[in-house]
Amino acid sequence: MSDPLSDLLAEKGLLLADGATGTNLFAMGLMSGEAPELWNEEQPEKITELHQGFVDAGADIILTNSFGGTRHRLKLHDAQDRVFELNKKAAELARAVADKADHKVIVAGAVGPTGELLQPLGALSFEGAVEAFKEQIEGLKAGGADVAWIETMSSPDEIRAAAQGAEQAGMAYTYTGSFDTAGKTMMGLAPKDIFNVGDAEPQHPIAVGANCGVGAPDILSSLLDMSEARPDATLIVKGNCGIPQFQGDQIVYSGTPELMANYVDLAIDAGAKIIGGCCGTSCEHLKAMRVALDHHVKGQRPTLEDVVEKVGPLKNKAASEGPDAAPRRERRGRRRG
Repeated sequence: MSDPLSDLLAEKGLLLADGATGTNLFAMGLMSGEAPELWNEEQPEKITELHQGFVDAGADIILTNSFGGTRHRLKLHDAQDRVFELNKKAAELARAVADKADHKVIVAGAVGPTGELLQPLGALSFEGAVEAFKEQIEGLKAGGADVAWIETMSSPDEIRAAAQGAEQAGMAYTYTGSFDTAGKTMMGLAPKDIFNVGDAEPQHPIAVGANCGVGAPDILSSLLDMSEARPDATLIVKGNCGIPQFQGDQIVYSGTPELMANYVDLAIDAGAKIIGGCCGTSCEHLKAMRVALDHHVKGQRPTLEDVVEKVGPLKNKAASEGPDAAPRRERRGRRRG
């Protein structure tokens, strides 16, 4: 069965996903501790403005403002009974922007972690997690989302729960992990093993990959591991725009448009088919990324040394200097020759 995202991938080959939601909303006035999802009803014009900015910058995919849209995250704001309506509104806002764009734009229903630990480590049952994700995704589907975009995940079981929630809601899905702890997710999932999570599901994901993490060099390292493990996979990479730094009482990200353009070139040659930005990625960054994608000249598969030379050093020292580092660099170096 076809779906809009797969169809657009088949048509264009490479797709540009949007940039950050949270950090851009903070720049637009969202206060620390506030739920971005409540702005779908309280400040819809600002959500529309952000989506429009990304579309104008050239995004092929925009993510709904629904990252924390499960009942478990919304209960922190006494909004656990508004899951369906807030997610539906999130998708409607993005859908309205996508439908009037001058190019085809996919509306991806953003689905983040519940914030709870699943049994036996925590109190949330697997079945309870599936139901929570299904509830959220049904709202996104009702609002016009094209695909469930499961992101920033750490636990393989939580990815499976979200995937099953999407399946039960009747939606195609993608998923990405955040490899931010010694080159793995917080729950120990390695990039090369990301595929195993969805392989057992009756409905396979459209694409898998990585998002967020600790900056462009590290996420490109994760991408290299994924594409080496499964060269024919449809891979997503949506990296942070540099590293967060305090300037006064503000957090800013160090990445420049030039750095993010270089990241796009490396990501394409490393095997990614869907490339976007995560925390700190503004519309200006995305414009540079669009130009890089449109004018990319195919190169050799990069090594880790190429990554470091073009976008800076790895921040995750355990990943870059651990026992696996030398063999990985050797293998990748031989591929270039």
